[in-house]
Amino acid sequence: MSSIPAAPAALRLFRYVAIAEACSWAGLLAGMYFKYIAATGDLGVKIFGPVHGALFVLYVLGALAAARAARWSTGTIALGLACAVPPFTSLWFERRMSARLSTAAPATAA
Repeated sequence: MSSIPAAPAALRLFRYVAIAEACSWAGLLAGMYFKYIAATGDLGVKIFGPVHGALFVLYVLGALAAARAARWSTGTIALGLACAVPPFTSLWFERRMSARLSTAAPATAA
């Protein structure tokens, strides 16, 4: 039976924060639509703006913690931090790093 070792806590936390950050982007973009396009109010922006701001900061901290745990190169760290800015790229980056981790993990045969 082969087993893949569990990801370190920093990498698991990074994954959760990356997903939450992308979801907060969706909420903020929807709120911006209703505020600026539909002109029906700014409640969505008032709610999702601070939520997204907090998750953005957590994403940056999580990326730095994951980088330390996984020993990412400086270029990978820069890419991860840059992926915090465009909507939904945090998901792409997290998937890329998860795939890298799973292919780097040696499979053991029983």
